[in-house]
Amino acid sequence: MGYAGGLTQDPTYVAIGDHTETVQVDYDPRRITYDDLLAVFWRSHDPYGRSWSRQYMNAVLYHDERQQKAALASRVMLEKASGRTVRTEVLFVRTFTLAEDYHQKYLLKRHPDLSRELMHIYPDPHDFINSTAVSRVNGYVGGFGSRAQLLREGEGLGVSPEALNRLLKRIGNRSSQ
Repeated sequence: MGYAGGLTQDPTYVAIGDHTETVQVDYDPRRITYDDLLAVFWRSHDPYGRSWSRQYMNAVLYHDERQQKAALASRVMLEKASGRTVRTEVLFVRTFTLAEDYHQKYLLKRHPDLSRELMHIYPDPHDFINSTAVSRVNGYVGGFGSRAQLLREGEGLGVSPEALNRLLKRIGNRSSQ
């Protein structure tokens, strides 16, 4: 989690300036394309509603001209398919500022038993924040992902069998999200 899309230097939660709260997605284009990520993005929020503040605005941020063209094209396709005006902004990323530690993995921190277990694996806060496994568990406790996904990747997350069972109970029989 962090702040991007604006010009304010060194934004923080209490002094965000003209930035928006956002996440930065690191991905392997050999495994998933930018267009596939855009498809997930459009399905994951309400692109038609007006944002009530710059801090929480709906936006897709791009790094280069290719990403800009893809984001704009996908927005136009969504408008044509829905017949509605898409209000999600498409903005250039000048910088991405990582949010304060207390904002990182917020959903996971609401589950102290899982947090403690993962903090034993990743005692350095930077490693904890940047861990793919920690991010995946944060998503699962937040209600994202499916039982099948968790079963496939469960052992690779590094959590105990007890923690994995707690995650499976939390997900229940959900088939997708």
